[in-house]
Amino acid sequence: MLEAMGLKVWMPLPDALSDPAPASEQPLAERPAPSRTLREPALEAAGGGGGARQAAPARPVLAPAPAPMPAPAEPPAASPLQTLLPAALVAAQGERAHAIQTMDWVQLRDSVASCRACGLCEGRQRTVFGVGHEQAHWMIIGEAPGEQEDLQGEPFVGQAGKLLDNMLRALGLGRGSAEAPQQVFVANTLKCRPPRNRNPEPAELAQCLPYLQRQIELVKPRIILALGRFAVQTLLQRSEAIGRLRGQVHDYQGIPVVVSYHPAYLLRNLPDKARAWEDLCLARMVYQQRLGETGAG
Repeated sequence: MLEAMGLKVWMPLPDALSDPAPASEQPLAERPAPSRTLREPALEAAGGGGGARQAAPARPVLAPAPAPMPAPAEPPAASPLQTLLPAALVAAQGERAHAIQTMDWVQLRDSVASCRACGLCEGRQRTVFGVGHEQAHWMIIGEAPGEQEDLQGEPFVGQAGKLLDNMLRALGLGRGSAEAPQQVFVANTLKCRPPRNRNPEPAELAQCLPYLQRQIELVKPRIILALGRFAVQTLLQRSEAIGRLRGQVHDYQGIPVVVSYHPAYLLRNLPDKARAWEDLCLARMVYQQRLGETGAG
């Protein structure tokens, strides 16, 4: 299918990292049914002399079941990050996020470079801020930096980066300095590499989220393509696996978001390349529709 579309560049490349497996879903516990109790009246003894006889025991009376209590109203669902963070950290992160919201590109880049908000700063070689056109129509959001990204300070390098460039080229896009409609801005959810490429911790994602949010505000993309489980779940604040979220259009503050697999995952799971191409085609269709609605070029 892809070869027929001229996508011969989508060949598997060696030594690629695999995408972390989706988080398992926990079944909800069932509410126990209300119990029913029996009430037995005491036996009545007849008064009088020897001719008196004891009254026959009454039949057990079934007590009415207690009326079920109304189900409490469910509070608004907290984000996956907030449910795993201490309240003090959530409050501190909110104050820090407010300061980041006022930064321009230079201030934001400097803040990322000097950030020591979590322990990832101790082992990093370089921060990975992002790359591409600062007013690009497309924004690509990945997960956490890998070893090569940590060394070079740029997102999506190595074999996964080559595959991403091939994917973008198939859509007529690049991450250079040409005209904004043909360019992308690429950023990671995390700006520092987790040790040994482990999964990011919720507190680490929470500390980096304001940076990503400000980048989106500054770029003002027409469409966002989120690649990989942690990128998708952090941006959309959803806990479902990518397989359940892809193939549809989501929304981030009025910007359409299309979900797909991370290129590193695709290098190890070749059949899903066809699904990733479907996601790219969906993103292109949504982008073209958005241009038609806004009249932007």
